[in-house]
Amino acid sequence: MTATPSAPPPAADLVLRSTRVVTPEGTRAASVTVTGGRVTAVLPHDTPPPDGTDGTRVLDLGDDALLPGLVDTHVHVNDPGRTEWEGFWTATRAAAAGGVTTLLDMPLNSLPPTTTAEHLAVKRDVARDKAHVDTGFWGGAVPGNVPALRALHDAGVFGFKCFLSPSGVEEFPQLDADGLTAALTEIASFDGLLIVHAEDPARLADAPPPRGPRYADFLASRPRAAENDAVARLVGLAARLDARVHVLHLSSADALPLLAAARRDGVRVTAETCPHFLTLTAEEVPDGATEFKCCPPIRERRNQDALWAGLADGTIDCVVSDHSPCTADLKTPDFGSAWGGISSLQLGLPAVWTEARRRGHCLADVVRWMSAAPAALARLDGVKGAIAPGHDADFAVLAPEETFTVDPARLHHRNRVTAYAGRTLHGVVRSTWLRGEQITDHGRTLGKAGRLIERTTA
Repeated sequence: MTATPSAPPPAADLVLRSTRVVTPEGTRAASVTVTGGRVTAVLPHDTPPPDGTDGTRVLDLGDDALLPGLVDTHVHVNDPGRTEWEGFWTATRAAAAGGVTTLLDMPLNSLPPTTTAEHLAVKRDVARDKAHVDTGFWGGAVPGNVPALRALHDAGVFGFKCFLSPSGVEEFPQLDADGLTAALTEIASFDGLLIVHAEDPARLADAPPPRGPRYADFLASRPRAAENDAVARLVGLAARLDARVHVLHLSSADALPLLAAARRDGVRVTAETCPHFLTLTAEEVPDGATEFKCCPPIRERRNQDALWAGLADGTIDCVVSDHSPCTADLKTPDFGSAWGGISSLQLGLPAVWTEARRRGHCLADVVRWMSAAPAALARLDGVKGAIAPGHDADFAVLAPEETFTVDPARLHHRNRVTAYAGRTLHGVVRSTWLRGEQITDHGRTLGKAGRLIERTTA
């Protein structure tokens, strides 16, 4: 019996060719074919292109590197309610200019906060027509909203954020020990994910209060012990409840052995750190320069070296921005009163690559930390975070050896305050692509192709 021939694959809409394509199997010369917004094949570099009669666009990138678009799971967009701080239009433009094609918005600093399904609907309505990149949402776990958590999960949030110490905004209070247990018990019942700002309030209360312009005084007000104790409490509770937990913006390298041991014991805990912890050090922060203020804080160079070691050995999974902007007037010269947050959404890739290459890491490492691992955290790894057949054709084209000096006037986020001003960084993002559509060209916005995504996005 003669087998029926299979139908030929559909003609590609787009072929991107580079001598450096970063794939899950490694970096190699390749041609990447795209059909209907998805990657259909990763072929040898010298595969002959179509003859052009079928309308396929063929683009040779030369030696520019083709990376999967970054996935940033920690972005404070602040919209609605504090749109003078940031907004979906400006934040997602900045993301696209920096090679980020998917972001998840944090539930606080907007009004209302994303603590009920109804509040989530408000936020989605605001974001829907403003997203330049794919945008999803975290829910919030705050005192009294345990009954709302399952409805938020069913509405498609990617998990739930809580604070163990004051958040800085009164409408998003922290959870005490009983509140944390109640929230995590409920979240574990549907195998949800709790992401945690882990600083112990008692340790913070015992530390000297921050006031004045000296960075050393601010650093003393947020001791490593506050992070270490909070991580220990979180890990113990996750082990007891068999719950999924994620430590946000890890700053204290002292917590790494605890995290590594917990993972060896089967505790379902992951952790992230941020570009500013990997590239900036306490020793270089000038007094009064509150553009460097964040909580937990930028620590000493020796601590930074240990964070890099934690990335290298897999104890830290992800590198994400924790983009937390504000208006310039809130960055007063007093570290006690200034708003804490660093704006880096557009600069994360070159900042991390600059330091990674200096330390002997390769682009594949950066892609693992900034694309593949965050996609896996959000359970989007079937569609995001890799150049592989079946995945969305989301790409960042990077010139890894080129440098630029950070000029705040060229940044796209709303208030152009940045701790990176004047720094020379390696890695110029030539273009960004979302589902096979080019959305930026050398930082210039070409179009708005972003969609709102949900936890069940496939």
